[in-house]
Amino acid sequence: MFTGIVEEIGVVRETGRDRLVFEAVKVLEGMKAGDSIAVNGACLTVVSLEKRAFSANIMAETLRRTSLGGLRRNDRVNLERALALGERLGGHLVLGHVDDTGEVMDIRGEEGGQVMRISAPGKLMPYVADKGSIAVDGVSLTIAAFDALSFSVSLAPYTMENTTLGTRRRGDIVNLEADIIAKYVERLRNRSSPELTLEFLSEHGFTGGVDAG
Repeated sequence: MFTGIVEEIGVVRETGRDRLVFEAVKVLEGMKAGDSIAVNGACLTVVSLEKRAFSANIMAETLRRTSLGGLRRNDRVNLERALALGERLGGHLVLGHVDDTGEVMDIRGEEGGQVMRISAPGKLMPYVADKGSIAVDGVSLTIAAFDALSFSVSLAPYTMENTTLGTRRRGDIVNLEADIIAKYVERLRNRSSPELTLEFLSEHGFTGGVDAG
């Protein structure tokens, strides 16, 4: 489990068909083989450690679902260690299970930051909602606007400086993970009555502002 609050920008040191090596500093603190780490939003397992680097295996499913297969030496990546029990949840609940990739369609300046518009597969759009959460390359962001096949997010100066999103350009491919709560709500709406959906949400503490209609 992650929060979508990037801890460090790492650098790709080596690439292989099923293995990647990343240079890092901060995320190595307390890290050990077998730990989980989010790399551009994709949950990977650490298999070995060096003084200023770690390696992770990359599976076929990860290559199919994410942009990690396109990484090259010296590329920069967003890194986040798994959430420790009792820590503050600064972003939103992120599993590191990337749903699909999207393409940066447009970036425009806005007072105090930027607005980025990203295309998304149609299957992800039911989970996109005004002011809802989405992870883009592992960064927890709030949806500012959306249409049938794309959404926009605002990037604050801090986000642009401390994640790779500040260097993204039109045409770049990014990893997308929809909000897990939105996924469960959509599934319940499709499989049960509104009353049962509300009952489930109430039991799990997610009823604030939910309308059965």
